[in-house]
Amino acid sequence: MAGRIEDYAIIGDLQTAALVGRDGSVDWLCLPRFDSGACFAALLGDEDNGRWRIAPAGSSHCSGRSYRGDTLVLDTLWETPTGTVRVTDFMPQRDRAPDVIRVVEGLSGEVAMRSELALRFDYGNVVPWVRRVDGHLVATAGPDAVWLRSTPPVPTYGQDMRTYADFTVTAGERIGFVLTWNASHHQRLRRVDPFAALDACLKDWEAWSARCRYEGPHRDAVLRSLLTLKALTYAPSGGIAAAATTSLPEEVGGVRNWDYRYCWLRDAALTLNALISGGYLDEAHSWRDWLLRAVAGDPADLQIMYGIAGERRLPEYEVPWLAGYEGSAPVRVGNAAAGQLQLDVYGEVLDSLFLARERGLATEAHVWDLQRALMDFLETKWHEPDEGLWEVRGPRRHFVHSKVMAWVAADRAVRTLEASPRLRGDAGRWRAMRDDVHAEVCAKGFDQDRGTFTQSYGSAELDAATLLIPQVGFLPASDPRVAGTVRAVRRELDLGGFVRRYSPAAAGVDGLPGTEGAFLACSFWMVDALHATGEREEAAELFERLLSLRNDVGLLAEEWDPVAGRQLGNFPQAFSHIGLVNSALALSGGPAGARG
Repeated sequence: MAGRIEDYAIIGDLQTAALVGRDGSVDWLCLPRFDSGACFAALLGDEDNGRWRIAPAGSSHCSGRSYRGDTLVLDTLWETPTGTVRVTDFMPQRDRAPDVIRVVEGLSGEVAMRSELALRFDYGNVVPWVRRVDGHLVATAGPDAVWLRSTPPVPTYGQDMRTYADFTVTAGERIGFVLTWNASHHQRLRRVDPFAALDACLKDWEAWSARCRYEGPHRDAVLRSLLTLKALTYAPSGGIAAAATTSLPEEVGGVRNWDYRYCWLRDAALTLNALISGGYLDEAHSWRDWLLRAVAGDPADLQIMYGIAGERRLPEYEVPWLAGYEGSAPVRVGNAAAGQLQLDVYGEVLDSLFLARERGLATEAHVWDLQRALMDFLETKWHEPDEGLWEVRGPRRHFVHSKVMAWVAADRAVRTLEASPRLRGDAGRWRAMRDDVHAEVCAKGFDQDRGTFTQSYGSAELDAATLLIPQVGFLPASDPRVAGTVRAVRRELDLGGFVRRYSPAAAGVDGLPGTEGAFLACSFWMVDALHATGEREEAAELFERLLSLRNDVGLLAEEWDPVAGRQLGNFPQAFSHIGLVNSALALSGGPAGARG
């Protein structure tokens, strides 16, 4: 059975990622990409759905673990009655094929170890055929082939459709295991030296981390979050997956289980801000270029999310042979929300491109032509209801956040023309749209009696997304309507001292049964809002409590259950780590405050 979500650490090679538990088991790995079928899916089922565990024989949990310095190389320590051993897990940045490398090193005494490998392709459904070739074990099924070898060689044996190795390590001894995926119709690739690969991997991550410009009081947390964002990057395209997993539940045992292995447009501005502020201009360039490629085409066809290489079709289906994390079914692959109408994404795209231009990222004429086309479309559509940023599967509404982001689109277009008057565009028309949107939101989206912006026009429900109103510049933080909204959200969407997105119990809001935990990105938005409205001590205190929710290696999922005291949702969650970085920058006086 899988451990708690926070029991996992991530390793990756900038094209896919694996989750390693405290018990030494790799319980999730999709090959060769983040969104490929999983060959280890025990996370969403059980051991029979695939895993790879290396641990001392008879031991259940490690003594401690940590990333080695500012890298994505994971060290897990096991102290046993007979000696101490360290297992080092990593995925080197790939040349042609993905490798998972596990180095077992004796530190003292003598420790009996066991490796148990159960490969199950197609999300734990397909048992491969295993044979031996030139000192390798080769597991093949359909298009997939996985090669396993060890240095020095360790004897293996098969039992119950699994491959085992029983061996002993003594102080000073190292044994490296290399698992490599390859398309089954290709020939075997070159052999990888696990120890040389470890040295190279450490140097790669150390060099990347050394570029971090943030030197504030929370540098370790910020850098770990930036490393996590980097780990979720699909290097060939520059896209950043929202998380490494699918179907980790927002409510244990519930149905709010979604596939997050894709790229959301609304993350763009915050991601760009986090990367640029951290000193990572190359990654910001790549992300901006991914964004431009993904949204190219008819503005009417703009989607809220795309595949990691910019794919548009993300059909959603259920995987019935997986029981789900702690029985949280169904397990879903793909995401039907890609077809929703969410007008806020136009504002987020234009805001992110404006921010990129403002921060000095070079632009070209076709980039502005694209933004003009998006504005022309949005002018005709902003009056319409939509599904809103939370991808609700209830009826369309006039969501306040969607309208605010339509204002952002017009505002950024106007300001771009003001800064570069030689660009083509009708600043007067866009100013009029900006004024119309602003007036309508203030008239229809604000509850005068309660002194707060609401989730949608005519609704009594609240939405944590309204906390972004001062951050995007729609109203200044000094406006009493902002202060009233912050107070109302803090009071009515509180969950154990943190912030929910909205009230899922409200009739018809999202069209789904059950509930969910506190949303961590929204809780970081509350930090920013409190700081901006002068509640500096409360902001700092909430930020520290949010930091305390990270697991032992500094990772956050999507949500937090304050009753059970555990993380919920897909993991690790880019949106949560973006929130951490931007809040840390805001609290330290950095550039992550209002973008307006």
